[in-house]
Amino acid sequence: MSLPPAVPPRRSRGLNARLLMVGVALTLAWLGVGYRLVVVQGTRAEEYAARGLGQRLHTETLAADRGTIFDAEGRELALTVDSVTVYANPREVTDPAVEARYLASLTGQDSRQVEGLLAGDGTFVYVARQLDPADADRVRAAELPGIYFLHEPKRVYPAGSLTAQVVGFVQPDSNVGLEGLEYEYDEELAGTPGQLRVERDPAGRTIPQGEYSVVPAEPGSDLVLTLLTPIQYAATQALRDALERTGARAGSVVVLDPATGGVLAMVNLPGFDPEDRVGLLPEQVRNRAVTDLFEPGSTQKLVTVSAALETGLVTPGTTLEIPERIEILDTVFQDFTQHPDRLTVTEIVAQSSNLGTILLGEMLGARRLHEFMVAFGQGRETGIDFPGEAAGVLHPPEEWCPTTCVAGTSIGYHVSVTALQMASAYATIANDGVRVRPHLVAEIVDGRGSRMPVEPPEQQVVSAETARRVREMLAAVVERGTGSLAAIPGYRVGGKTGTTKKYLSESGEYSDEDVVASFIGMAPIDHPRVVVAVVLDGPREDASGGKGAAPVFSAVALAALHQLGVPPDAP
Repeated sequence: MSLPPAVPPRRSRGLNARLLMVGVALTLAWLGVGYRLVVVQGTRAEEYAARGLGQRLHTETLAADRGTIFDAEGRELALTVDSVTVYANPREVTDPAVEARYLASLTGQDSRQVEGLLAGDGTFVYVARQLDPADADRVRAAELPGIYFLHEPKRVYPAGSLTAQVVGFVQPDSNVGLEGLEYEYDEELAGTPGQLRVERDPAGRTIPQGEYSVVPAEPGSDLVLTLLTPIQYAATQALRDALERTGARAGSVVVLDPATGGVLAMVNLPGFDPEDRVGLLPEQVRNRAVTDLFEPGSTQKLVTVSAALETGLVTPGTTLEIPERIEILDTVFQDFTQHPDRLTVTEIVAQSSNLGTILLGEMLGARRLHEFMVAFGQGRETGIDFPGEAAGVLHPPEEWCPTTCVAGTSIGYHVSVTALQMASAYATIANDGVRVRPHLVAEIVDGRGSRMPVEPPEQQVVSAETARRVREMLAAVVERGTGSLAAIPGYRVGGKTGTTKKYLSESGEYSDEDVVASFIGMAPIDHPRVVVAVVLDGPREDASGGKGAAPVFSAVALAALHQLGVPPDAP
């Protein structure tokens, strides 16, 4: 029996349709791939190449070395050194309590605070900033899990508190200037950061043939100051002794070179250590000689007498009848020392006669007196290169009262000044009537070694002859007047005492207890090399310019003359 012939299977129409769809899809896919290849390798090749390079290229900032601050003889007052910062990845710390105790013992920190840092949830936390490399090596030797190290620049101040209120300080974590010259010259000191561009693979390894470029950082400029550290030290010691002797709450000393305007010393107490600022009070930081105001009292008589001489109203030998008192409305002016009824202008200065000076002020009148006060630098900033300088208070003459204002201003009331302003006024007389703007920076030395000296402006205020005559009057104050304790063996010196009741700005009244005692002078008197201003705030003992401040002038001026190599006067 034979079987029927086999019938070939019929091709499924569904299968053909699927094959067709697959073919179309593959064709479209290859077309898409081809299109992307054309875009990537052709029309947008540069864009995608740049994207790839951007993923591989890493840019790092190269910190610039901050400039050094030197004194006039090259002593370092502020410089940057290498330090090591310890940080942790808390996720890698195995036992926070144990590691914290160990780290605290090595870094001098509180173990509970360190433990709190190590037990956190993040991946980065600072443990100790800017350690000395030797201290960091002890931490590194412990090989604690999750503890790492990085190098950071650290600003240090070798002179410590000696120059703190002048030099200032920086923000520890950024080295940005916050106070003093560090702030005033932050842009010059900081320099310009550099840049490193390097191509790395996904694992962070440098690609040997990849892009690599370096733009070096430009180091900051160095500052060479006018300060002389030995004079600064002598002024600090003399002022500290005066605060202990008198019980004054604070004080300032300014030493100027009258010919150049350079500040040879600027001291304020109480002070602070710029490398230990925990619990630091604002009054410790501020440079009182530049920021704090006081009424100058009898030291103002230099301006009044200079104006009277310069305008030809009197000569040093002119004699004036001195009344027992001057009464203007309810205000009584009087002298506090016994003297004859007639005094020459020189004797008025030597005996610090309020009444005689008021007579000179009345001769001048408000407008002329105000004109000379402005010329001597009162009522405006001196322009010193230091932040936060106070301008003082000097009202225009049209606002002066018609009764007591001329009299009071003549003897140092109704006007507020800084110690620096008064030092500058006396330096004008010391420099033959030429006022030179005070400054702290003598020159700036950039990273390439180019030196840029500072050339302060000058102004003729009174004639050289007037200045010479006033200097002789100031010498009489020390030789036979109220400033005898300012004398220096071997040198002729001159100056003026000042004692004023402290004005309380909060109440608008004068204190019944506190005074401001001052002495401002120059040496040697014939050719002055230094001007020294001393201001004591609130002395309890020796509470006058002649007893409290004059001895400080004597000690500081003598040290300055020796440091500058000024020989004693010929016998």
